[in-house]
Amino acid sequence: MKTVNKISLVLVAFLLIAVAIVLVNQSTETTVKLQEIGPTHLLGNYQVQIKLNPEKPKIGNNQLTLAIRDNNDQPVKNVKLDIYAEMPAMGSMQAMREQVSIENIQTGLYQGDYSLPMNGSWPLYITLESAKQGKAEALFDMNTSRSGVKLEQATPSKLRQQTKELSVSAQKPATFKVDHYRRQLIGVTTTEVVCQPLIKTIYAGARITYDQSKMIDISLKYDAWIGKLNADYLGKQIHQGDTLFTVYSPELVSAQDEYLDTLKHSHSHGLRKAAQKRLRRWGIHPAQIKTIQQRGRTIDYLPIMSPVNGTIIEKNIVAGSAAKVGARLLRLADLSTVWVDGEVYESDLPWLKVGMEAIITLPELPDNSYTATVTYIDSVLNPLSHSAAVRVQLNNTDGLLRPNMYANMDLQVDLGERMIVPEQAVIYSGDQRIVFIDKGEGRLLPRKIKTGLRNNDMIEVLVGLEHGETVVTSGNFLIAAESKLKAGLAQW
Repeated sequence: MKTVNKISLVLVAFLLIAVAIVLVNQSTETTVKLQEIGPTHLLGNYQVQIKLNPEKPKIGNNQLTLAIRDNNDQPVKNVKLDIYAEMPAMGSMQAMREQVSIENIQTGLYQGDYSLPMNGSWPLYITLESAKQGKAEALFDMNTSRSGVKLEQATPSKLRQQTKELSVSAQKPATFKVDHYRRQLIGVTTTEVVCQPLIKTIYAGARITYDQSKMIDISLKYDAWIGKLNADYLGKQIHQGDTLFTVYSPELVSAQDEYLDTLKHSHSHGLRKAAQKRLRRWGIHPAQIKTIQQRGRTIDYLPIMSPVNGTIIEKNIVAGSAAKVGARLLRLADLSTVWVDGEVYESDLPWLKVGMEAIITLPELPDNSYTATVTYIDSVLNPLSHSAAVRVQLNNTDGLLRPNMYANMDLQVDLGERMIVPEQAVIYSGDQRIVFIDKGEGRLLPRKIKTGLRNNDMIEVLVGLEHGETVVTSGNFLIAAESKLKAGLAQW
């Protein structure tokens, strides 16, 4: 009995050792995988590693892997990820977005597939969100001409902020002096901080389309055969009252005979009116009814006339073909006015409203620009591009604007009075913005500011400057070198 117990204990010991070896191997394999993925990026409360497969993105199918840990180096579970690559708009070509389908393959490891339709720059946008670690966003530079990704922008990391606070806590920006001769050599210029109206311009790719309120379909209220066809090609200009085609219909001839019989043999005004009304219901024009009455015989091939001025944009008949009741035979569009439909991304939509001003320009007509007002903003987003259609209407009596032409739509948003400085006055240092204040007598002071919206060459200042202060607008980078040398600033 004692021998059996000893054997059991030995077996249990071997089993525990085997389990420990497996756990150690699994831990080692995970560590190796994390090391193979790549450098660590600090995003908010996350530490993120990214690996591309292939390392240099290519046209067609690609894959990326993310290892996500918290600031204590523990894998983060159940992270909600939104990842996409987006090629910026170029000229008349609109921006292209490719979504990454991501899934959690094991604790702290996430993998997804994406497809690129063409070579070039594809900035990678990543949003992470979890219950414990909160939300973080990042932008990585990704290009088919080079391997890997490079972090461009990210939600500030608490680890990085703490390190910065410790390293610069003893440093305070101080004034330094640049004499008049040096300022001339550097090319220093200054300007005063002012408050003035700021206009935000939203740029949207657009396309000219038909004015749908001025389109008409030509169809028949009876079965017929097409005789002579004058509306014989797409793009033909048609004027109101022009004959589009002639038709033969036994029903139509019978209705004309009935009308002529009432004229000849009936003295009842009511019967004549009823027969005439029947012809009107068939779509016969009053002038044609009068012609039938004057001729005293039927019109076998009745002319069908255009009710509007327009251009033939759809044609479904040929001479001699049969036409069914209700079938669309022709579609005419009045091109004296056209619509311009622009695509505005979701982030810019809150700025827009019906009635605001828009400026339309066309690459093919660089000397022409058109000012219009927004008549329609789509209430539903395009699920692929996360954009909505914004429409204006333009006069086109000169015929220069053709449907399907590409256009640029610039939407002007009046933001009211804002404190602004020239954008060239601002130096970008990581996630900080620095300007140099001219204190007079050659003295300059570096100051951190918080910036807001941009418009052309101006940028809004939210925090850090006062109205009337003077800032340096050129020679900033050489001034920055002077500042670091003379004031002993290791970094801003």
